Amino acid sequence: MSNDLIAKSSMDRRLAEIVTPVIEDMGFELVRVRLMGGKTATLQIMAERPEGGIEVDECAEISTAISAVLDVEDPIVDEYTLEVSSPGIDRPLTRLKDFDEFEGYEAKLETHELIDGRKRFKGVLAGTEGGEVLINVEEGTIGLHFDWLADAKLVLTDELIKDMLKARKEAGVLNEDNFDDIETDSSEET
Repeated sequence: MSNDLIAKSSMDRRLAEIVTPVIEDMGFELVRVRLMGGKTATLQIMAERPEGGIEVDECAEISTAISAVLDVEDPIVDEYTLEVSSPGIDRPLTRLKDFDEFEGYEAKLETHELIDGRKRFKGVLAGTEGGEVLINVEEGTIGLHFDWLADAKLVLTDELIKDMLKARKEAGVLNEDNFDDIETDSSEET
């Protein structure tokens, strides 16, 4: 159902099967699910609207809905913390459509196997062609089969930050009227 980039381990895939219908019924898409160990395990779920973006209160609603389903299904034996978040600006790229959506931005890709003697590729995304992800690296444009990817994420650049903030503002999500004006003391004492 989901590929390795969305859910890596068999437990992650099991959790993805449980939470995906809940998230989709609420009008969102699952970007990634990871159960991470530690003293108390953390179940990290990244979601967003199909057209991109998600708000804090929406993450809280998803968290409540997922908690109810997980309590019934009870797939995680030990105690855990549920964390629902947006993918963030330097987001993981987990779906083929992500590579088209973020064409022109810098990304780091990692493959499962060595491809021409290497596993790590950093460059500018050049969209997709068939089932391949295209990336412009120093040597030119290369195509990597989507299934070959072990990890992929955007690189945090000034251009990416600027464009994401602009997109949020245009979507009416970022309202600068909500920020306090900074008062400056313009009177000069002599």
